[in-house]
Amino acid sequence: MKVEFDEDVCIGMFQCVAEWDAFEEDKSKGKAILADSEDVEDGLFVREVPDDAELDAKFAARSCPVDAITIYDDDGEQVIP
Repeated sequence: MKVEFDEDVCIGMFQCVAEWDAFEEDKSKGKAILADSEDVEDGLFVREVPDDAELDAKFAARSCPVDAITIYDDDGEQVIP
């Protein structure tokens, strides 16, 4: 499973931070950041989700009010949103 985070879409509500500790607040930007992620495009970050964090990652994606977080299963199929 992997998570994709679009920093440009993020509006800094930080609900994802409360759901999964891979997300952190960057108060200087007013946006969340995805720790240990790779910047694959300008403002688009991707990382693998550890097996023991899959539920937390899904909750983080579901809690985002602007759908800045996308979850993909191991086959590359979009699961959330």
